[in-house]
Amino acid sequence: MDHNALNDGLILLALSVLVVWLFKRIKLPSILGYLFVGTLVGPFALGWLPEDGSIQKLAEIGVVFLLFMIGLEFSLSRLIAMKTTVFGLGSIQVIISTISGGIIAWYTGISWQGALVVGGALALSSTAIVAKQLTDQLEMQAPHGQLAISILLFQDLAVVPLLVIIPILSMSNEQSLAMPIIIALAKGFLAFFIMFQIGHRLLRPFYHLVAATRSAEIFTLATLLVSLAAAWLTNQLGLSLALGAFLAGLMLSETEYKHQVQADIRPFRDVLMGLFFISVGASVDISIILKEWFWIGLLTSGLIIGKGTVIVILTRLAAYEFPTAFRTGLILGQAGEFSFAVLVVAISNHLLTLEETQPIIAATLLSMMITPILIRYNGHIAEYLFRGTYKSGLNAPTKELILACANLSEHVVICGFGRIGQNLANILREMKIPYVALDLDHSLIREAWEAGENVFYGDSTHTEILQKAEIECASALIITFDDAQIAEHIIHSARSINKEIPIIVRSKDEQHMDLLHEVGANNVIPESFEASMMLAIHVLQHLGISTDQSMAFVEQARKDEYRRLRGYFRGETSLGFDETYTLRLHTIILLPDSYAVGKSIKHINFTQTDTTLLAIRRGRDRLDNFDETFLFNSGDAVVIEGTQNAILNAEKRLLAG
Repeated sequence: MDHNALNDGLILLALSVLVVWLFKRIKLPSILGYLFVGTLVGPFALGWLPEDGSIQKLAEIGVVFLLFMIGLEFSLSRLIAMKTTVFGLGSIQVIISTISGGIIAWYTGISWQGALVVGGALALSSTAIVAKQLTDQLEMQAPHGQLAISILLFQDLAVVPLLVIIPILSMSNEQSLAMPIIIALAKGFLAFFIMFQIGHRLLRPFYHLVAATRSAEIFTLATLLVSLAAAWLTNQLGLSLALGAFLAGLMLSETEYKHQVQADIRPFRDVLMGLFFISVGASVDISIILKEWFWIGLLTSGLIIGKGTVIVILTRLAAYEFPTAFRTGLILGQAGEFSFAVLVVAISNHLLTLEETQPIIAATLLSMMITPILIRYNGHIAEYLFRGTYKSGLNAPTKELILACANLSEHVVICGFGRIGQNLANILREMKIPYVALDLDHSLIREAWEAGENVFYGDSTHTEILQKAEIECASALIITFDDAQIAEHIIHSARSINKEIPIIVRSKDEQHMDLLHEVGANNVIPESFEASMMLAIHVLQHLGISTDQSMAFVEQARKDEYRRLRGYFRGETSLGFDETYTLRLHTIILLPDSYAVGKSIKHINFTQTDTTLLAIRRGRDRLDNFDETFLFNSGDAVVIEGTQNAILNAEKRLLAG
């Protein structure tokens, strides 16, 4: 098949959009979608990928950005705070898994150097899958979630020396390993010293200058320059590109620009990492998988069970409860995205052959496909295996919650104890109204509890936690989380227990108001609207308007569910994925040849377009009151409110009929 860059790009884009969308629909990670696309278009299937290595070159840059992002997400203070689990459990797990996996690989006939790399690759788990699934299930702050993340942190760190040592292992047939390792370590320390000096002395002042331009474009270009320049530096020292990117990310993680850098670099990382996983999928030979399905299945189950068992034993030896240790092992039993990165680098350095890695890549892929299911049901599996002695939602903090709520009635249940929840609790305390608060942030709960707050660790989306908070006899349920999906889950759980309890939900804006009302919320309070109205009250009072008149306006707006405040003019900075479904204001200027000129409002019939006519500016006058017989003139500025699609339809009707 004849290829060119445009053909290749269109093929990969079309398939990626379709397949990743399908995988998202069935709640599987996009990584698996990219791997599937690569397998489909690779040389062992349809053969639609070019053979000039262009995809592999871009994929290598994708790995650079992935390491850069991992460096950004690291915090030296966080590592120090979690040092026992990160460097204790994490290091021992990686060492044991690497040695045991390497021995098995060596026994199958792979050279000891290649076997060591295979063991190291399979010792790594999928940060992307585990972190996302735990976050979606609100288990990130649970004991097994914290343990899993701690171990993953060390695994991510272990990737860097593993990538550094692979080129050295490929030279081992020619000379002793001792000198190359010493030289590589010296180069690594030199790279770290240079990056530390640059980060300490130059990066923050450099970003101060960039930020002073107030240009998002220059900021993005600067971030690309820093990440790629760092990768180039370590490459010039004979080390991997990924090491430099990781060090650059680590330096930037200590600056105030960390979050903006993450936001800017993420689109590049996602696209290039997609290409990387496509290139990995392209190396999968389906025929070998079909021929050796038994051994690949055995390797997959051995990986999940063996690695999971190692983690369970180590976690149990660290004095954690057996069910918690079991759930941690169940979550981390797979291989991960860095396993592919390590194997690809090993192949390019001729430590492993493509044929040798086929079963390993296939087993890695299968384990990652199975993982979301295991994580999704890890609590149910633990409850089933340890029934009678363990309840996933009933731990020591939950028992404290039961004792605290035993004699409560007509109290307020607060879901989420951030700033808004704490302010509300202060007001309730002053008004002598009892309350109980639930949150998942251990450190927040500890400090608040020590200060005398009635707050407990608990996942508010679980019906059993709400039952322990005595929601059946509570006077109100307040949801302060700014995540609409979490709020929706809490409302469903609360309504399954108490159909009558008033539920008041905090929302950042109006996008999810109607949905939250539909699922059972009595009141949804959008922050943006309330802030606008409080500001209006102060302004009106300064202008001599009485407090009663000001408050009457506010109360009317609340009764109308903020209808008059929902639509507003959108600029570039306010555009987002949800704009299609939210109300906005739009101004349409009527030209001499426009269809609406000379016609009445009744004739145009805005109702059919699902929009509302709010105002008409004619010359210097703004008209807010008009009847259906009002005729449009050329030059009129027509202000309408509606969703994006509705506005497009109204604009077509006004201008072209």
